[in-house]
Amino acid sequence: MVAYSFKQRFVAPIQAGTKRQTIRIDRKRHARVGEQLQLYTGMRTKHCTLIGRAPCLSVWPVILILREQPGVVLDGFRGIYGDLDGFARADGFKDWGELAGFWADNHPGVETFDGVLIRWGNLL
Repeated sequence: MVAYSFKQRFVAPIQAGTKRQTIRIDRKRHARVGEQLQLYTGMRTKHCTLIGRAPCLSVWPVILILREQPGVVLDGFRGIYGDLDGFARADGFKDWGELAGFWADNHPGVETFDGVLIRWGNLL
């Protein structure tokens, strides 16, 4: 099992099933398709709480372009999400503007982010 921690603001959308993906920096070991994910809030603190468990459906390379001409490159295909607002909603945001604002607040100066997109199914 692979565990991921989320900010408190994402707990309700995860539980409601409206947030079923996360964008993370690439690292040695992410979830693999078919593995069970453990989704937490407050990991590595005394307030650590399990949000739920879910099967990993996909793990794709992703590039977020957060500058003047925004876009998403998913598994090498730019614009697979012609609807950037739809992509943002799947990640727990109201629209692309809110996603871009979150990234600006949490990752100052980052205009292009290269990482992985992890998607999961229904909470178990």
